[in-house]
Amino acid sequence: MRGLGTGAIRPREVLKAAMAAAAVVAALGLFVSACATGGTGARDEGPAAHDPVVAGAATPSASPTKKEPTRLDVVNMVKDDPKVAKAVKDDLKPCVADEYPVDVSYGDVTGGTANDIVVNVMTCSDAVGLGSYVYRMENHKYENVFRAEEPPVYAEIDRGDLVVTQQMYEKGDPVSYPSSEEVITYRWTASHFAVVSSTRNVYSNAVGNGGKSAPAGN
Repeated sequence: MRGLGTGAIRPREVLKAAMAAAAVVAALGLFVSACATGGTGARDEGPAAHDPVVAGAATPSASPTKKEPTRLDVVNMVKDDPKVAKAVKDDLKPCVADEYPVDVSYGDVTGGTANDIVVNVMTCSDAVGLGSYVYRMENHKYENVFRAEEPPVYAEIDRGDLVVTQQMYEKGDPVSYPSSEEVITYRWTASHFAVVSSTRNVYSNAVGNGGKSAPAGN
């Protein structure tokens, strides 16, 4: 029998090699099985690259709220309002720089979808009320739903009602001392303001001398 060279593979070595190869294949089979069944393999650490990752739902940003008209917006609203008397518009000018003689109140007086706006236009010199107006949000725009243009007049919101004060002067009364005033309370009913109460206050001319000059002494 011919002897085997030093570089030849002996039968025992072939058997060892075959057994080693079988062991490697078995080990690989166990590793693949562990990964597939969700054992302690790499899948426990996180999703595989090919698995879809569901991102958390984004928090919806708050919808921007519509800002209320600024004082300048209200001034322009009055100037552009065809229901406002021309005399009031002519006197609606800045007193100093861009400061207009306008008092503006925001509140609920008509039960609308947005705050109502009560506007009082006055004179710069002595703050005499020239006109009072109420603007209500209707069809996404402010509409004039009330006006009082008999000076001196002033309107304000009082516990959901509209209160209008009308000062009365007699001949010779100074601006600071009217003889009387009428306070009328209005309440929004359906689509308009209705009078719910009226009070007249008569002042004494004796208090503070009625604002009149004292007679000259001898």
